[in-house]
Amino acid sequence: MPEEVRGVLRPYQVRGFSWLAFLSQFSLGGCLADDMGLGKTIQAIAFLAHLRKTEEEKPVLLVCPTSLLGNWYRELQKFWPEAPLYIYHGTARKAEEFHEAVERSSIILTTYSLLSRDEELICSIPWGAAVLDEAQNIKNPMTRQAQAARAIKAQARIALTGTPVENHAGDLWSILQFLNPGILPNWGRFQREFLRPIQEEQNEEQLERLRRIASPFLLRRLKSDPTIAPDLPEKEVFKIICSLGTKQAQLYRKILAEAEQGLKEAKGMVRRGLILATLTKLKQDCAHPCLVEDSWGAKRADSGKLQRLEEMIDEVVDSGGKALVFTQFIEMGRKIRSTLSDRLGKPVLFYHGGLSRTDRDALIDRFQKDENIPVLVLSLRAGGTGLNLTAASHVFHYDRWWNPAVEDQATDRAHRIGQEKDVQVIHLICGGTLEERINDLIERKRSVASGLVESGEAWLTELSGQELSKLWRLDEEREEMT
Repeated sequence: MPEEVRGVLRPYQVRGFSWLAFLSQFSLGGCLADDMGLGKTIQAIAFLAHLRKTEEEKPVLLVCPTSLLGNWYRELQKFWPEAPLYIYHGTARKAEEFHEAVERSSIILTTYSLLSRDEELICSIPWGAAVLDEAQNIKNPMTRQAQAARAIKAQARIALTGTPVENHAGDLWSILQFLNPGILPNWGRFQREFLRPIQEEQNEEQLERLRRIASPFLLRRLKSDPTIAPDLPEKEVFKIICSLGTKQAQLYRKILAEAEQGLKEAKGMVRRGLILATLTKLKQDCAHPCLVEDSWGAKRADSGKLQRLEEMIDEVVDSGGKALVFTQFIEMGRKIRSTLSDRLGKPVLFYHGGLSRTDRDALIDRFQKDENIPVLVLSLRAGGTGLNLTAASHVFHYDRWWNPAVEDQATDRAHRIGQEKDVQVIHLICGGTLEERINDLIERKRSVASGLVESGEAWLTELSGQELSKLWRLDEEREEMT
């Protein structure tokens, strides 16, 4: 271990750091794909310190989502305070300062959006090492930032992600193409030989072939591993079935009637678009009817799910605990914040993509340290990855993303190394609706993720009319029972 790194790494973290160092000796890249919360950041920092000590000093490029700039700054200050860090970000960024930092062989921290926007500048540098944090951001190989990532010239390459396969096997191609160009065939051939047979035909032979090719460059440890579990608190997961409010049920029927009428003649992309729009409206209605139509009001009693959340938050606060509440809808996040703040008589914070980096960092720091702030509401997209929120021991998923990997990442903001309390995870589900039936589908699909494939929402658009009707119908008897 480099002497410059402060703190003690756990044995599995030492193995991860050593594995990265081993691959770099042969100019090979590696994807550190440990479960969220197991300390990928500290392993990467140790590797960068090792590289700086053992090799000729060269500049390092570190790319992360904008929301994690502050987190990386804090982690580097904590574990390697002498690290020569330069943050390339913001409207005031200057190419001259960037080149000066390169000349000083600094660790240059920037974002995916700037990687694509300033590709010519960034990719003109021969980097000693390039690190992509939350590397699932390059999963779509056709995006500008994925193409820019593949254009980076670096001796050592690292990808950090808890979900190397978030949607389908194609995600793996994009990451491996960054790490070790040519280890897999080009995108067109990969689709023919691997993606389509695995996704559409469930071809076990091709799945195993892909696993054999990829596994030497993927290191994944799970929280369930016997050597890791003792370091983590227990995690309990609960599914809480909520009833629809009267207005929610009325609006649910209205949305279904309009969708079924439109689907009679819709075909192709129009049909897929209509299905996704309908699914979104139904999910919004299950959250609160005012997200769909302002005229349906915004009273507390209009949403059975919001009422249940209030009751459960009361129990958390009464016991002296703190909670995270994730939602994918910004307007719902604002409503949850105002509702809980009024009910508790205490400040409730809301973390979302519209905040500046400075405000995000200050908000996280305040929640972690201030005992008078019991609840942090987060946009799932902005706050579902990278953050360390161990002050909370309760995690509420207010609405379902329908992708287990995304939800698990969000849960791991609290259930991670450093958490001292057992963590309770609560999924709020409206009974008798598509939320309950899709929850059952999600549970059946979880086993597929370990075989490199995990579905998002796109598969729902391929269902037949009869399957859709069965999926999203309102089960009156089941809904009344809840």
